[in-house]
Amino acid sequence: MDEERLIERAVRGDARAFNELMSSQERRMYAVALRMFGNKEDAEDCMQDAMLRIYRAIGTFKAQSSFSTWVYRITMNTCLDELRRRKNRPNTSLDGLLDAGWSPSDGRDTPEQHAVRSEARANISRFIGELPEDMRAAVVLRDIQGLSYDDIAAALDTNVGTIKSRISRGREKLREKIQAHAELFDRYGV
Repeated sequence: MDEERLIERAVRGDARAFNELMSSQERRMYAVALRMFGNKEDAEDCMQDAMLRIYRAIGTFKAQSSFSTWVYRITMNTCLDELRRRKNRPNTSLDGLLDAGWSPSDGRDTPEQHAVRSEARANISRFIGELPEDMRAAVVLRDIQGLSYDDIAAALDTNVGTIKSRISRGREKLREKIQAHAELFDRYGV
């Protein structure tokens, strides 16, 4: 069944149609939430909260953007709301990255190379997690999720120029952090 009909049915309260809509969005929602929080448990909690918000707001979807962009916007706003609530609490661990599907880039890696690459990925994720929320959201949606500037602007409800600026500044901050910690990435050509 096409997305438009599923949305119409979900608006009328059809739980099966809503579940079908969400199953097509679930992986992307989780990936965004995982990048924003850095751990599986918080990402799952945020995704569930976002789904609840989507369920409550499905009747307000106006098709001015794609359904997936609308879902991204709600998911990202849910993540940002939770991050703002936690602002004064310490960051959580990123140990769940391997559980989330990260693996060595080469199946022939030695255990030591695997550990070094995993450490490098964890450090990059930590650096992303240290970016200001607005930059982090833009960088995650562009560089991790591969969204277009227009889709990111729609998802974050801002203009494309602001998105490009946030991505540029976020990338620059990441580059500075990586250069300042070059020893973490120089081993074994990571």
